[in-house]
Amino acid sequence: MKKVAFFSEILIEDFDGASRTMFQIIKRIDHTAFSYLFIYGKGPENFKTHQSYQVPTFRIPINDDYSLAVPQLSKWKLEEALDNFAPDVIHIATPSLLGFFAMKYARKRNIPILSIYHTHFISYIAYYLRNLSSLIRPAEYWMRKAMLRFYNSCHKIYVPANNIMDELKEIGIQSDRLTLWQRGIDLRLFNPEKADQAYIRNITQNDKPNILFASRLVWEKNVQTLIDIYQQLKQSKFEYNLIIAGDGAAREEAEMLMPTAHFLGKLDHTELSKLYASSDVFVFTSTSETYGNVVIEAMASGLPCVIANGGGSSSLIDHGRNGYKCVPNNALEYVYFIHKILSDSVVKNEFQQAGLNYVRKLDWGKLAQTYFDDIHELASEPVNSIAWAGN
Repeated sequence: MKKVAFFSEILIEDFDGASRTMFQIIKRIDHTAFSYLFIYGKGPENFKTHQSYQVPTFRIPINDDYSLAVPQLSKWKLEEALDNFAPDVIHIATPSLLGFFAMKYARKRNIPILSIYHTHFISYIAYYLRNLSSLIRPAEYWMRKAMLRFYNSCHKIYVPANNIMDELKEIGIQSDRLTLWQRGIDLRLFNPEKADQAYIRNITQNDKPNILFASRLVWEKNVQTLIDIYQQLKQSKFEYNLIIAGDGAAREEAEMLMPTAHFLGKLDHTELSKLYASSDVFVFTSTSETYGNVVIEAMASGLPCVIANGGGSSSLIDHGRNGYKCVPNNALEYVYFIHKILSDSVVKNEFQQAGLNYVRKLDWGKLAQTYFDDIHELASEPVNSIAWAGN
């Protein structure tokens, strides 16, 4: 029986893409081979299927959607719980206060660390400090140093896209610690057969083409460019519906600036799968993704994509073959390619088929098995063979 201590700021299944990825692993844990202790901030009081320890949290002032776990507030009790559990491997979701606590605990006790690169934090800084531009460069410098210290202390880092892996190497993260590990997709949930024209007509009250954006509505998702696209579409007098699925700190202002768009809030997967399959084109402006789960969900639903050429999402689209990629902040380019898809049924059908062919290879079962094989291998390494970065 291999024991894993799993550290995560948030342990709520549908909170965001990172959470959904974690739960794809959690649901596949073989209780006869692995025992897990989950240490988290925001989540259920008791994680019923596994041992758990909830850490005190406080809300992050610049983003009401997130809270920060502060392990120092219960340091001795947490260390006692970990010592009693005696983990063979430490899994750390993010380089937060909780993540660094876990890193120090692992180093002190010579326990190997696995991490999945979920969040491209460095790309968030310019959005969070957009009104304090003089602080952007110092903050980015500090973030790079923190990332180097954290990730060069991990023995295996799963990275979802080759271009993100290249960025991590460029800032100095050691390449032998990095492994390409993409995300899977549930093709029973997301597929073209979920199309329901009555459902979408009930939302729009018309039969115009439907342009869909699905994401958390926070500024680091490049919502400003979505607003610019809306304004360009209005000026073009193009007949369409813009449907926005998601919620977040930017929603109130976005609703004021896009008054005729249909804001649906956060949807469950059942509704979201119908919305993807019933729409005509998917637009995604974010460049802060490590992967871009929503792009894969759209492709699996037979929905052609027009996305930003930046971040992990861009690795999913082969421009002109299974979708289009745009200069991230160029609203006119998005509008041009949206119109091209909606006005050319041949292009639309080619993108639909190419997207469906692409997603068929993304199997959560195989990805999870790779993860558990790596956990077993790390747990089986002799203690004195574990290599730590000198930092």
